[in-house]
Amino acid sequence: MVDIARPERGKLTLDALRAEVEVGAIDTVLLCIADMQGRLQGKRLTATHFLEEVVEHDAEGCNYLLAVDVDMNTVDGYAMSSWQSGYGDFVFKPDMETLKPIPWQEGTALVMCDLAWEDGSPIVASPRQILKRQLERLAERGFEAFVGTELEFIVFKDSYEEAWKKGYRDLEPANHYNVDYSMLGTARIEPLLRRIRNSMAGAGLAVEDAKGECNFGQHEINFKYDRALATADGHTIYKNGAKEIAAEEGCSLTFMPKFNDREGNSCHIHLSLRGEDGNPVFADGHGFSKTFEHFLAGQVACLREMSLFFAPNINSYKRFAEGSFAPTAVAWGKDNRTCSLRVVGHGPSLRVESRVPGGDVNPYLAISAMISAGLHGIENELPLEDELSGSAYGSDKPHVPRTLYEAKELFEGSEVARSSFGEEVVGHYLNMARVELEAFEAAVTDWERYRNFERL
Repeated sequence: MVDIARPERGKLTLDALRAEVEVGAIDTVLLCIADMQGRLQGKRLTATHFLEEVVEHDAEGCNYLLAVDVDMNTVDGYAMSSWQSGYGDFVFKPDMETLKPIPWQEGTALVMCDLAWEDGSPIVASPRQILKRQLERLAERGFEAFVGTELEFIVFKDSYEEAWKKGYRDLEPANHYNVDYSMLGTARIEPLLRRIRNSMAGAGLAVEDAKGECNFGQHEINFKYDRALATADGHTIYKNGAKEIAAEEGCSLTFMPKFNDREGNSCHIHLSLRGEDGNPVFADGHGFSKTFEHFLAGQVACLREMSLFFAPNINSYKRFAEGSFAPTAVAWGKDNRTCSLRVVGHGPSLRVESRVPGGDVNPYLAISAMISAGLHGIENELPLEDELSGSAYGSDKPHVPRTLYEAKELFEGSEVARSSFGEEVVGHYLNMARVELEAFEAAVTDWERYRNFERL
């Protein structure tokens, strides 16, 4: 293959893409958006069509993509999209800064898109647009957010098709004991982990490490922090890609927050701010700056009412169990893994880690919620409560919402959410929660069958 210079590994310029298309190295471009669930949706384009038409004129996609449930069923209640409005199109506008090769698919590149209406106005309820608006709010105040996400998953030796046919029962985990930090245990599936790591590096993600976790077959791959939007894009591409690679290897993996009664899959989010000069603003000598105190106080004040953006599904709330390394109390502590908000690092690396999100989190929405809460704290100069020492599990601090019902009610009543995101966004995601709750209420579960079939 012809050696074609690229700006840096894992990124493509349009000129580099044209050159690779010319020599036959790339023939497909994935035109992608992130939907409400944080999944990649879009089209596979021939690379020539992308270059000749889409680069200059954009593309279209049905506007139901932000108005369906997990099963892609059309549902009522969304202002932007309905049978009454005819389910028209919105515009896919490629963000050329995100153009990158996809090494695990032959001859393929990918580009993330923003969504707009035909008149060019943005789709404000799009997750990527929600985050971009919060980043604009930060920039207006002279700040920029840097973020890292830590996403856990459980690997099974069953393929996705086999798991489906089994009804997701009696699946064989890749490890049969706790392999947290175990070099022997992680070696059992290193071929899969290594392929995922190297593939993501080839797609421009800065991979740092992989490690075992507590649940059977549970692992984590970590990436270097980056600007908030780049991290959210990378998170979404990685999550999709890891599943694709697992499927190609004849196995499966899940990011669902609570697969069984053991430890759930978390997605800890680390966030820090820098000023206009590019220097971190959270540290003041060896302590906290006033900016950080107010920002952290905002996290504490708004965590419960923002929980819908951290934990968006029924299953999300089953992860919040005492003694599980998942939080139950709204509290902050220095390097304290029992708290919802863990302060880590020092000096330039000082940051807040939200331990509330699970593996199902939409990173665009969760980061937006953290920024919104932080700005609320800064703008109102909220005082920071004392840190919690010891275990937060036995504390008298307010409890993380226990159910999606509670989170929906808190989000609906949140003045911070409405002022930060706007009525359209709040209404859109309240409807998402309503749809999930109604679907769950209508379902008959295995728990009910086992409990009721014979004994009632």
